[in-house]
Amino acid sequence: MDAALGAPALAAIVGAHPRALVADAVRAAIARRRAAGEAAEGLAEEVAAALVPSLRRVINATGVALSTNLGRAPLAPAAVAAAVAAAGYSTLEWDAATGARGNRADHLVAHLRALTGAEDGVAVNTNAGAVMLALVALCSPGDALVSRGQLVEIGGGFRVPDILAASGSRLVEVGTTNRTRIADYARAAGPGTRAILRVHPSNFRQLGFTEEAGLGEMAALAAERGLALIDDLGSGSLAPWGPHGDEPDARTSVAAGASLVCFSADKLLGGPQAGILVGTREAVAAVRTHPLMRALRLDKLRIAALEATLALHRDPAAARRSIPALAMLADDAAVRADRARALAEAVGGEAVETVGRVGGGALPLAELPSAAVALDAPGGPDALAARLRRLDPPVAARVHQGRVLLDVLALSDSDRAELPALVARARG
Repeated sequence: MDAALGAPALAAIVGAHPRALVADAVRAAIARRRAAGEAAEGLAEEVAAALVPSLRRVINATGVALSTNLGRAPLAPAAVAAAVAAAGYSTLEWDAATGARGNRADHLVAHLRALTGAEDGVAVNTNAGAVMLALVALCSPGDALVSRGQLVEIGGGFRVPDILAASGSRLVEVGTTNRTRIADYARAAGPGTRAILRVHPSNFRQLGFTEEAGLGEMAALAAERGLALIDDLGSGSLAPWGPHGDEPDARTSVAAGASLVCFSADKLLGGPQAGILVGTREAVAAVRTHPLMRALRLDKLRIAALEATLALHRDPAAARRSIPALAMLADDAAVRADRARALAEAVGGEAVETVGRVGGGALPLAELPSAAVALDAPGGPDALAARLRRLDPPVAARVHQGRVLLDVLALSDSDRAELPALVARARG
């Protein structure tokens, strides 16, 4: 092993990685080659490939802005800088003015109040965690009323009935699959009822003969019966905005009278993965003081990135320019077409019209006019797409009608500048 690691090619790898890590990769490569009866040629290349981090940057040419598989929203430069600054010692739970212990939840409160109109707010690790915590704090072990049309399953196996059961709350189904009225909630509410839960359907939609009770009606009923109203918005739009279409937003839900509004931070908000809860002072206090809060709390890096992202949202026009997810959704078709034509000239492909998607369960019916570079692949499009995935950084593209498409919707300026060399290597 010492002799192998001392060979020039492997010695260079040892200089860039911990020696024990390289040694383990060499042993694994040698064992595989012995079992397959292969020679030693190319051992250094195989070891180097094995040491590439599994979590790394990807160029997103899929045409899906908030791709869950690719990490959803890319962070704004200000959010990245804030996370880096907080990576060492930080004021996470320390008040620099007094020297006393502080509370990590306080870093976000002022922004959440200003952006949503809520009395208070707090953040946890995911929106699923936010919904779970809201139910545990405000409903368990009582009954929660949920419309049958909202008993959905979203990505990753998140099922509303399962979350209710795990929280210790009892699910009471209301209405029918396609039509639920406020009278259905009123009839279902009984002595054991503690909460009404409205659930965002994510990437599921019903069209046609449908009806759902309005949030204002639900808030009035909850106030009349002394119930909590928990509104799971899912995708995290802060306020009504044209490109988001009819996506529900936090400010409207708070104004309508919801006790707690839960939403994601890494979708339409454009921040790091987190679940945000805003609402009445009493409801948020119940969440803050619940024992489960500690298990779901955010670490310093995500708090820093989220604080910076929320600060950008305080100026909506600036947010749409500086938060990548918002900027790419705000681009118009002409801008995307120009980018595709320029990229097509650089890589030797054809600019074509495409339809992009928001992704992440947000606005599933929205079709974003986009454009892509279509690449012909003599060896077949699947083979070229596979070679693009094996690059450093990998390029995530899509195959359509016998060609590989590089959609420009989610490509940054630096991505487009880097792609010509990467495509040339894949074609190599």
